[in-house]
Amino acid sequence: MLLTYAVMIFAIAALGGLVLASFVLRGRLAPWVISVGHALLGASGLALLIVAVLQGDTPARATAALALLVLAALGGFYLASIHLRGKVAPKAVVFVHAGVAVVGFLTLLSAMLAT
Repeated sequence: MLLTYAVMIFAIAALGGLVLASFVLRGRLAPWVISVGHALLGASGLALLIVAVLQGDTPARATAALALLVLAALGGFYLASIHLRGKVAPKAVVFVHAGVAVVGFLTLLSAMLAT
C-alpha cells in the first residue's frame, strides 16, 4: 500500500517537474511555489518509499528505485541551489535529473505492480 501512495505522490511531483523544466527550456526562472511544491512532494514520496523498504516486504526493485530516486533528489538539491542564486539551471543538468527520476519512478512502478 505504501508503494502505491509513493507512486501517486511521485507522479504528481513529476507533473510539477514538467512545468519546472518548461521554464528552464524557455530560459526563465520558475515560480518558487512550484519548485517548493515539487521538492515537498518528492521528499514525501521518498519518505514513504524509505518506510516501505525498511518494513522489508517490498521487492528488491523497490530498493533499486529508492537508490535512483535519492540520486535524483541530490540532483534536485543542486538545481535548487542554482535557482537560489537567481540563475536558470543548465538544460543538461535538468535532463539528467529528470532522466534519473523517470527511471527511478518506472522502477518503483514495476515494483508496485509486482506486489
